[in-house]
Amino acid sequence: MSFEEAIKELEEIIEKLENENLPLKKAQELFERAGELSKFAQDELSKTTGKLYMIKKELQQEEEV
Repeated sequence: MSFEEAIKELEEIIEKLENENLPLKKAQELFERAGELSKFAQDELSKTTGKLYMIKKELQQEEEV
């Protein structure tokens, strides 16, 4: 799953939770899935941020040489 796919599914879940009159069990399942997707997306952002930081650091070191 990509970051973009996770965000899209998360948006769909939020829309369902906000706009549909769901049975409690279904709402709970969707809420749990939203938590999983949110964690996945946050992890992906953290990885990307780390990679970008490393690239920036390498570029700064090259400029100093």
